[in-house]
Amino acid sequence: MRIAIVNDLKMAVEALRRTVASCPEHTIAWIAFDGEEAVRKCESDRPDIILMDLIMPTMNGVDATRQIMRHSPCAILVVTATVEGNVSLVFEAMGHGALDAVNTPILGKDGSLHGAKDLLAKIENIGHLIGRNAASRITTLHAPVTGSHLKQRMHLVVLGASTGGPTALAEILTQIPEGLPAAFVLVQHVDVQFAADFAKWLDGRTHLRVRPAVPGCRPEPGTAWLAATNDHLIMAPDLTLNYCPDPADCFFRPSVDVFFKHVAACWPYTGVAALLTGMGRDGAGGLLLLRKSGWLTIAQDEPTSVVYGMPKAAKDLDAVDQVLPLPRIASAITDHVRDQLPVRVKVSTQ
Repeated sequence: MRIAIVNDLKMAVEALRRTVASCPEHTIAWIAFDGEEAVRKCESDRPDIILMDLIMPTMNGVDATRQIMRHSPCAILVVTATVEGNVSLVFEAMGHGALDAVNTPILGKDGSLHGAKDLLAKIENIGHLIGRNAASRITTLHAPVTGSHLKQRMHLVVLGASTGGPTALAEILTQIPEGLPAAFVLVQHVDVQFAADFAKWLDGRTHLRVRPAVPGCRPEPGTAWLAATNDHLIMAPDLTLNYCPDPADCFFRPSVDVFFKHVAACWPYTGVAALLTGMGRDGAGGLLLLRKSGWLTIAQDEPTSVVYGMPKAAKDLDAVDQVLPLPRIASAITDHVRDQLPVRVKVSTQ
């Protein structure tokens, strides 16, 4: 693959150059020393992947990612000195379309590289995502539908997202009114090393309790459980959430499709499912099953999607009840949940 490097530090550029050069299947497309230069170069020569630093003069990596994804979109991997130290910026960049993040390899005094394997693994994974059909062999599940573990009907909202998803999820959750009697489960394509911080990042932007899903937890009103491992989040017949490594050949991990199909098989009531911005087709098949089960299914529209892949796949599959711009999705969820609430009839005492 042709790989571009964007970093203002010459030592970091050299470490990245040597890492890329260590694999004969990769070549350097070009090098830019700030975000503004990267935007210009990408317009005239679009690479397969950009290794994007965050902290740079003139234009930082977040703004460069936003402009590149708007005008000349391509795969972007955030490569920064410390991912943990720049968590907020990492999620902002991912909200604008960056696919993943990794620490910059360190070039030792003896010429050795530390951290190169992690970077090459991320590059390989992104290569699979952009170079092949992301639809994986996920079979339709058949599990007994049961409501015995619910004392009363609970309203469930499931959201799936990929490229650009962090910002989209944050916007939706921010607009959910306090006290809405609904449980939320979120599946975002994000590496396990970022999941806990991503949950905290979302939690600070909404009154909902956003928590990493742990094995055995159940959907709860006012809580949003986030898929938080590199295995797939699933729902068991007893309505608990758990994780499963299969299907192993699915490069989107955790998979929206896997979770949606488990929900369609196990959840005893209808609910709301939304498929948001993202690359590939993950979630489309599962959304179709939910629609056939009577759920309200929503797809984000093209103008407000960073990448119109997953929502388009669902629309083409006739899996969508409503195609909505991002700012209207929260109100559609809220209206549907409220419409399903029991009607309280006032009894006259006269």
